[in-house]
Amino acid sequence: MLRLFLFRGALDRIRGRLVPLLAVLLLGGCSSVGYYGQLAEGQLQLLRARQPVEQVLQDPATDPKLRERLLHAEQARAFASQQLKLPDNDSYRVYADLGRPYVVWNVFATPELSLQPVTHCFPIAGCVAYRGYYRQGAARGAAALLREQGLDVYLGGVEAYSTLGWFDDPILSSMVAWGDERLASLIFHELAHQRFYVQDDSEFNESFATFVEQEGARQWRAARGLPALAPARTQQREQFTQLVLETRERLQAIYAGPLDDAGKRAAKQAQFERMRQAYRVLRDGAWGGDRRFDAWVYGPMNNAKLLPFGLYDQWVPAFAALFREANGDWAQFYAKVEALGRLPAERRKAEIQRLAGPS
Repeated sequence: MLRLFLFRGALDRIRGRLVPLLAVLLLGGCSSVGYYGQLAEGQLQLLRARQPVEQVLQDPATDPKLRERLLHAEQARAFASQQLKLPDNDSYRVYADLGRPYVVWNVFATPELSLQPVTHCFPIAGCVAYRGYYRQGAARGAAALLREQGLDVYLGGVEAYSTLGWFDDPILSSMVAWGDERLASLIFHELAHQRFYVQDDSEFNESFATFVEQEGARQWRAARGLPALAPARTQQREQFTQLVLETRERLQAIYAGPLDDAGKRAAKQAQFERMRQAYRVLRDGAWGGDRRFDAWVYGPMNNAKLLPFGLYDQWVPAFAALFREANGDWAQFYAKVEALGRLPAERRKAEIQRLAGPS
């Protein structure tokens, strides 16, 4: 333990020289030197922008709204380690002002007539279905090149990410405009990635972190004497996600079916319109006219835009079942998660399906 502490101290002193290499190892892959360079530069700028939260709180020039958000975040951060048994380190105890709305922009791509993502494999994070860019212009340029290859492409901004414990991840200025609940949930989610992570299994990792986020937020509200969140908005999100997943399933069947390419293209567009019609029924009926998903639904639609759905919550019921098996004990739960994560991929998937129960 002492040797580890000394090593971490030495690493902090020489981190400025190591950041480009470590950023490449974290985020890089078989790609161009230019892509490696922007990853290293972006991560280095992020690390340089960090300040201890206590320092920001004590600065009389700090905006009162920012001070309020950071105080709340620090309370949630302490709860995460003390009650949820998440890593107790300096992540989310530092703050960084980005000066932009997103920390990175992710570019997703699929073939025109397939929902199979174009994946990118990194030495530590494993294979993921996107590439991240610290500059919006670079992301747009990469997206344009992919479109020229005939691929379906979707570009989305990301307000936070985890380096899986390699660095002390900061609370970002892109996060502090959120409500208290979302800010706390994000901290729980990202610390869960630091707690345990399986290479090449995004569905496992994101569903695990989403369960920790949701159960952590529930316990966080209870600890403060607040009532449980009204289920209506959560139910809307679940219904919307289900609508998109059902569309994906129908598209999968079309792409695997006997139609020629022209027929598949026509059926693809028909499915997007069917999804929009079903959305309007939900929005104007059960949701009482809530239009918060309008911009996404009525914007340009393609296969790549559907990729993120289900990734973050597909197996949440399985982890909820595992938590019940652990009798709500976080330490036992993480031990069960780690045992599950060590299984070979096919056995792990089968066990997760069993835990999740009938779909």
